[in-house]
Amino acid sequence: MNIWVVSAAGAVRGQRPTAPSWPERRPTAGSAPGIRQYLEVFIHRLVLWNIDLTLVDVVQVTREACADAFRQVTGRPLVRLPQMAGMADSEVFFDALALNAEELAHAGNSQALLADYNQALASAFAARGDLLTKKGRLLPGAREALVAVAGLPGVVQTVLTGTIKPNAVAKLAAFGLDGLVDTEIGGYGSEPYPKGALLQVARTRAAEARKVPFGEGATVYIGDSPRDVEAARIGGAWSIAVASGRATHAELTASGADTVLDDLADTAAVAQAVDALTRGQQNRGYSGTP
Repeated sequence: MNIWVVSAAGAVRGQRPTAPSWPERRPTAGSAPGIRQYLEVFIHRLVLWNIDLTLVDVVQVTREACADAFRQVTGRPLVRLPQMAGMADSEVFFDALALNAEELAHAGNSQALLADYNQALASAFAARGDLLTKKGRLLPGAREALVAVAGLPGVVQTVLTGTIKPNAVAKLAAFGLDGLVDTEIGGYGSEPYPKGALLQVARTRAAEARKVPFGEGATVYIGDSPRDVEAARIGGAWSIAVASGRATHAELTASGADTVLDDLADTAAVAQAVDALTRGQQNRGYSGTP
């Protein structure tokens, strides 16, 4: 019987650790596929998408909901806006406290305030659900890119976002994107992890749900900020940066992104970028003689 051994070792880049090996696989007798077909059947790739300014632009509604929730929880107006690009909702809240209610930030109950803020933020955002498509927009090529990447062999798609889960799902649903990703295995700003660690949590969650391991070399994070690139590096994933947010193409390149795109409008380029990064690692991991 022919024995096929596949490894999903990650790319050797800096100090990034290698991924664990894939288990040995044996095709059924008399139907041994070629290497390419074999990999397509057994190797699964994980693609994580940032949401804000990568897939959709709902910044105005998000800021209005943040201001509303902040006033409800602290009793203070949100006069000075914190930096939001690439930030988790929890980070935005703590920065807002420091800028607008410093005494509350040092009162020793910031975690309790954060819990209240997350609840208020979900309610404030839900109340503005009908404004998402009126004041926001689907970014060019976003839906087509999701469909094209989903069509690649062995791909599972989800999200990795700083937005709390109910608001993230609402943003996707408003533009008909929720059916193109598995929101149950994603990573969200409502969880107490920095984004790099959250990527690892999402990968573990996906592996448990799909009953297959997702190696570092078979994981891609697509975002629009240098912080997203950093999260991919920390979390052990390839990074595709899209210059659809606040960062320029040059800034994203300087941040160390593995691939930089101007936008998602070129559907073929997006799918090819994902495929080139992940398929190369799969093929490198193959060993054995059929």
